[in-house]
Order: sequence, then structure tokens, then C-alpha cells
Amino acid sequence: MNVRFHPQASSEFADAVDYYERQRRGLGRELAEEVKSAVRRISDAPGAWALVSPDDGIRRCQAHRFPYGLFYRIEDDGVAVVFAVAHLRRRPGYWRDRL
Repeated sequence: MNVRFHPQASSEFADAVDYYERQRRGLGRELAEEVKSAVRRISDAPGAWALVSPDDGIRRCQAHRFPYGLFYRIEDDGVAVVFAVAHLRRRPGYWRDRL
């Protein structure tokens, strides 16, 4: 399955990578690899991840080492759209206006 990012999700992903890279060299790259791994998992098994909003069809696939989740929905055209790459301990639901 194809996976694409909402423009704001792409931006927040890049911001998170930059933040972690400033904290320690190479850490941003490690976050990027974790998110890419989550994207592969979504692509391989899009319906396997927890429904966090059944009314909207929103699912969450979590990164393993970092406190981030990819909030996505499978659209009618069969593409999984990631609406947020969200820190799971900050501002829950801030991305809902992107739906």
C-alpha cells in the first residue's frame, strides 16, 4: 500500500528530526529511521494498527524507540495518509483539524 504524508505531517517530522539532531549528532537520523520503519509497517499491514478514532478511521502506529506515533487513515483510493507525526506526550489531538 502507498503511504503519503499530509504537508503539515511532513513539516513536523522534519522539525522533530532537526530537534533530535541538535540534541545529539546522529539522533535525528535515528528518529528518521524509526519513522521510516513505521511507514513500512503501515504499508505492509495498514489495518493492523490500533483505531484511535473509529468514527474517522484514524489509526496510530507507534515508533519503537521514540515517543512518536503516526496518525493515519486509509483513504477510499487505498492510500494511507499520515496526518501527524506526533509526540505522544504533548498536545493530544492537535492534528484533528487536518482531517
